[in-house]
Amino acid sequence: MTEADPRSPERPFWREALAPYARPHLGRSPLDIATSIVPYVALTALMYLVFDVSYLLVLALSIPAAGFLLRTYMVFHDCAHGSFLPSKRANAWLGTALGLVVFESFASWRHSHAVHHATAGDLDRRGVGDVHTLTVAEYQSRGWRGRLGYRLFRNPLVMFGVGPIYALILQPRLVSRKARPRIRRSVIATNIALLTLVGGLCLLVGWRECLLVQMPMTALAASSGVWLFYVQHQFEDTYWQNAEDWSYADAALRGSSHLKLPKVLQFFTANIGLHHVHHLSARIPNYNLQRVHDANPVFHDVPTLSLWDGLRAVRFKLWDEDRGRLVTFVDARAR
Repeated sequence: MTEADPRSPERPFWREALAPYARPHLGRSPLDIATSIVPYVALTALMYLVFDVSYLLVLALSIPAAGFLLRTYMVFHDCAHGSFLPSKRANAWLGTALGLVVFESFASWRHSHAVHHATAGDLDRRGVGDVHTLTVAEYQSRGWRGRLGYRLFRNPLVMFGVGPIYALILQPRLVSRKARPRIRRSVIATNIALLTLVGGLCLLVGWRECLLVQMPMTALAASSGVWLFYVQHQFEDTYWQNAEDWSYADAALRGSSHLKLPKVLQFFTANIGLHHVHHLSARIPNYNLQRVHDANPVFHDVPTLSLWDGLRAVRFKLWDEDRGRLVTFVDARAR
């Protein structure tokens, strides 16, 4: 066990330096709500009002609405880490309410995301809350059906087209038999609440109008969110190690990207591109991430991606243990 490993009995070296930033600000949190869920709801209502005027206008409005929906997801994300409000109970209540907006069970998502933070970059603990990734050896040992299935899964049309709808709308509706009773109850309660809300909306405005308004912005927000999550860990020189050599700090600082986005996109993504900071200390609220990065030299030599780098990162599909980097399918054949 290393000093950086959260399972170590020693105090992590970064704890004191980052502690002042890991305190929610009650004056700042309402501003995040006012610039996420409030404009999302307002734009959605406007889209229904102009539906009979022009569907092209509805589609145009769906673009900023998707941005505010994505920003709402980031507030939900901070609630899951207990970093948005000072009270654990307040975070849970707000997160549960926002879960109905982003189609997620708060307790279930919080659990799987906590596992992701505890295992990111660990080759021996893949499979929960991450993007399914095979090593070159694992891929080459599969039969043609297994290889085809993996290729289809990692195809951009599936990963960022069909996949987000399944991952963010359909999959959260499923209840795992292995899940804890509390999580199963949360999923079932969320499903019942969503059925009631969506059913009521369909009765109010019509199922066709509901579908044609909700789907474009939800699909756009979901695809953007999946791409963000993808590039935060799936870049060429990312970090993967077997459990005995794995380090929490290295996984955060070497395996989580600093995705430098234009300011408007940084706003809609609530600074989540500063993912290296977030993974080192998940209790830091989104509005403090840039300050932490700027003030602490430990964050100045981390993998940095531009928007273009992030788009190109979708080429990488397999982890090459010999070369210690992600490679394309073509690179894997060239070994």
